[in-house]
Amino acid sequence: MKTYLYIIIAFLLLFTGCREKKEAIVTPWGETINTDQDSISSDDNFSYNDIVNNGEIIVLTLSGPDSYYDYRGKGLGTDYLLAEKFAQKIGVSVRVNVCKDTTDLIKKLMNNEGDVIAFELPKKKLPRTEVSKLDFCGVGTDSLHTQWAVKKGNTELADSLNSWFTPNLIAQVKQEENYLLSSRSIQRHVYSPMLNKSKGIISKYDRYFQMFAPAARMDWRLMAAQCYQESCFDPNARSWAGALGLMQIMPSTANHLGLPMSEIHNPEANIAAAAQYMQELGGYFTDIPNSSQRIYYVLASYNGGYNHVRDAMALCRKYGRDPYSWGNVADFILKLRIPQYYNDPVVKYGYMRGDETVDYVDRIRARWMQYCGVASGGTVSGFGGSPLSKVPHRARHRNRYRI
Repeated sequence: MKTYLYIIIAFLLLFTGCREKKEAIVTPWGETINTDQDSISSDDNFSYNDIVNNGEIIVLTLSGPDSYYDYRGKGLGTDYLLAEKFAQKIGVSVRVNVCKDTTDLIKKLMNNEGDVIAFELPKKKLPRTEVSKLDFCGVGTDSLHTQWAVKKGNTELADSLNSWFTPNLIAQVKQEENYLLSSRSIQRHVYSPMLNKSKGIISKYDRYFQMFAPAARMDWRLMAAQCYQESCFDPNARSWAGALGLMQIMPSTANHLGLPMSEIHNPEANIAAAAQYMQELGGYFTDIPNSSQRIYYVLASYNGGYNHVRDAMALCRKYGRDPYSWGNVADFILKLRIPQYYNDPVVKYGYMRGDETVDYVDRIRARWMQYCGVASGGTVSGFGGSPLSKVPHRARHRNRYRI
């Protein structure tokens, strides 16, 4: 009897020892799945129903004006806006996974790091081995033989994209994007840029600029010039992206700064928060030795994002230009609209509407000089009270800020 028992135990040990060890899998959505469970499906596609049940679709795309880019904390680009429309139709949110190139797009799709390639792939230019892995579906341009794609076999998702997409959607989202990027999308009352020139009163908020600008180590008139550029001195101004108040503070930034949404239209609270944010941005550029130059980097970051400014500085270094001279950095911020530059390996955050950011800095600087009562090419107090060298006010060109 004992011998029989030993045989059974030995057999069980041998059986369990021969079983392949299963490891837990962490999905792109952060969910841990134990592959030892009998309930795991052999289908590795994240199906249409899985996406709906999960409440999120992950789109794979490239950085660019027609695909995806970050604009003041909001996603834009034709492919991204179309992805948003599809997500709204099926009742889920969108998460973006930005890839390096078309090879990376397909690789990540095959690795289940995304659900759909939201970029019009050139079907005739792809290797046959790559094409065989894909189901082309949804957004496409027949004349160019380009289309979005999902993983081969993900039929339900492909069918859903095909039934949703109509060619007129492309023109529709482009029209919507053009509107969002125009001044027509900003709700604000335009007040005079100078309340009382003879008395030197810029606005009725001057006392707040004078009170809080020193914390950001700014000339108070510079902060007033920035405020006019942001909202035209309208405390109730609101942009399509959700920026609010005199200094057009985004809700996420307000939360970061500890500014309650109930106070975001309060002039004093809004200006105080903006000064705090400018001070924080200034701390990111302590490597720039010239404090008068540093203010330009801070203003550009307030408008276009700190990471994009650092990308432009990285390009400066690569091309042998001084990254601590705003004139050089402004040149490369403008170049971040060109594929050669925003696809450069040293650029980490992709495409940028650089002309808007450079123009933002230029306009604030020009109005600041007017507020200081200094003629073109005069001297005014700059960042941290340092003198700003004489800079002739010139028409827009490549080196307008070179000092």
